[in-house]
Amino acid sequence: MRFFRNLAYGFCAALLVGAGGASVTAQDWRTASRESVGLAPDPVLVREAVVQVYGARTLGLKGFFGVHTWVAVKPTDAPEWTVYEVIGWRLRWSDSVVVARNRAPDGRWFGSHPELYAEKRGAGVDELIKRIEKVVDEYPFAKAYTLFPGPNSNTFTAWITRAVPELEADLPATACSASPRAGWKASS
Repeated sequence: MRFFRNLAYGFCAALLVGAGGASVTAQDWRTASRESVGLAPDPVLVREAVVQVYGARTLGLKGFFGVHTWVAVKPTDAPEWTVYEVIGWRLRWSDSVVVARNRAPDGRWFGSHPELYAEKRGAGVDELIKRIEKVVDEYPFAKAYTLFPGPNSNTFTAWITRAVPELEADLPATACSASPRAGWKASS
């Protein structure tokens, strides 16, 4: 009986290493690629408003189990994208984990290829962007971060997609976080 149990454990370990190893590799975060993968339209060429929701496997062993998610917006005629995300280690020198910066929305997340979870374009999207910006400013966990169960980057993205359901974003099961509705109290 012990032989079969050990065989089963070995088989499961081999599956984890084999399946996860292709998408999650051990690499130095300082040299990992952040290059665009071509999922987002060039803001110089595309005039219409666009909102995109992305996720990518996290760096290291956490990538076996979870993803980092973010929301990108480009208003009508904007020359660049704005990406909204939560970065936990920012609390070391800042009073907020919420980041809003201009960057390629489809850039690799420290080497991991991003996936596009939702996209909205055209008429009415500028109004969605205004609502997203308001919700970002109202995020109640901006001074808190916990890898698991949260609040984390996935809590932030879920917060936005619940407040703006027209995004129709379906986050994967690997977007691990407890729901903001679970009774958490925002830190003051």
